[in-house]
Amino acid sequence: MKILIVEDEPDLASFLKKGLEENGHEAMIAYDGEMGLKLASNAEFDCILLDVIIPKFNGLDVCEKLRKDLGFTNPILLLTALGATDDVVEGLNRGADDYLVKPVKFRELLARLKAHSRRKSYQEDNETYSLGDLRLDMKSKEVTRNEQVIKLTAKEFNLLAYLLKNKGRVVSRVDILENVWDINFDMGTNVTDVYVNYLRNKVDKGFDSKMIHTVVGMGYVMKLE
Repeated sequence: MKILIVEDEPDLASFLKKGLEENGHEAMIAYDGEMGLKLASNAEFDCILLDVIIPKFNGLDVCEKLRKDLGFTNPILLLTALGATDDVVEGLNRGADDYLVKPVKFRELLARLKAHSRRKSYQEDNETYSLGDLRLDMKSKEVTRNEQVIKLTAKEFNLLAYLLKNKGRVVSRVDILENVWDINFDMGTNVTDVYVNYLRNKVDKGFDSKMIHTVVGMGYVMKLE
């Protein structure tokens, strides 16, 4: 993978670059947000490791600009000392795919990168999934219920797609982390519950029948009731 590291701590940036290169990746460093955006606009990267607190645009702003202005669609992993649920959710809402809390554990980083590399087959799914009057089109990225268009963020869309693909089956929070965020361990936050609630407010609220159900102690299931 060709990876851009946007990190203003020289020692950490060098450590990450060296470790990635020793594991067969190509890596470049940007020491501030402005430089990161410039490099990202002039070269194709398979992944970006992005510190949140950096000079000349913070990491969240850079992440948003990468998505909206540059059309960057590959994984963005945030590196930060802030690990509370609200911080995680804000990062994901601004366009990040994943979140690594400092100090970064390098083996964990490699595992995350490997997991994100498996996403291509998921992104190339062009099927339409449905339950009752709910429709989700993977190709057009459109969701409707009772023929009303429902606007979702990228993460909400991916979560709904996963639940619909597994309709009628209880999926655990770990299942969701692994398949929606490509994270193979508990992040230590309730980010899954937060996003399920986001979905409920958009998919179930205002409709007679509810589709997203909690199974206490086990997880969630999508079914008509």
